[in-house]
Amino acid sequence: MHSIAHGTLSKMASHLAQPVEYSLRLGDEAIALNPHLRQKIKLRYTGAIFCESCGRKTKRSFSQGYCYPCFKKLASCDLCVVSPDRCHYDQGTCRDPEWGERFCMQPHLVYLANSSAVKVGITKPDQLPTRWIDQGASQALPVMRVATRQQSGLVEVIFKQEVSDRTQWQTMLKSEGARLDLRSFRDELFATLDADIQALQQRFGIQAIQNDLDAQPVDIEYPVQQYPTKVVSLNFDKQPNIEGILLGIKGQYLIFDIGVINIRKFTSYEVELGGQFT
Repeated sequence: MHSIAHGTLSKMASHLAQPVEYSLRLGDEAIALNPHLRQKIKLRYTGAIFCESCGRKTKRSFSQGYCYPCFKKLASCDLCVVSPDRCHYDQGTCRDPEWGERFCMQPHLVYLANSSAVKVGITKPDQLPTRWIDQGASQALPVMRVATRQQSGLVEVIFKQEVSDRTQWQTMLKSEGARLDLRSFRDELFATLDADIQALQQRFGIQAIQNDLDAQPVDIEYPVQQYPTKVVSLNFDKQPNIEGILLGIKGQYLIFDIGVINIRKFTSYEVELGGQFT
């Protein structure tokens, strides 16, 4: 088994096709993975982690790829990124107001996705369909358009009264999942949550928070040859050498005959890819 590529991991690149096309990114290299299903692949973690932002070597990764100083300093690592309803830009305490203008003070979408079950999520329009693919969703549907990230987070909080904002990753990795009528699901949620949604529209203006009734659901198929019956999680920190037959790719997970590994979790880890690629 010979070395194919070497570098720091980034989350896998993906392209919406039938099925999704994936590439493993190591440093400046991107290696197409779909052609190597059913082949033996080895991933070797060298023991080094290099911060995604500043490049310094760090003993531990924070927030999927950062050293501790960058984790504490960068606006992209602040708590409001994962809890956008807690945005504090208007209080003048944003870690990087220019970044906030570019990232948070921009239009966002609220969507429903069918991953392990129906979930609610938010994203910027230019992040679709990548966001859905990263979550392993088999179906997705935009349901609302809002003016800022904070407003999308407030809408998400309302939807969370009825649906989760989490993917049960073990369930997602065990099967394709049952197909659902997301438009009917959306209409039921709108009816149930109408009063709360109208209250937000009165607060921010109807132009800032709009229902999207014209969007069409997107179906996503993944390159999986065989789903595991029991999900065994692989971890570079405990098992630096991972070698097995690649049986599939879904979300940000590689599915091997020996277990699954979340590539995004190990962003900035220095890894060598080997295999008998043909």
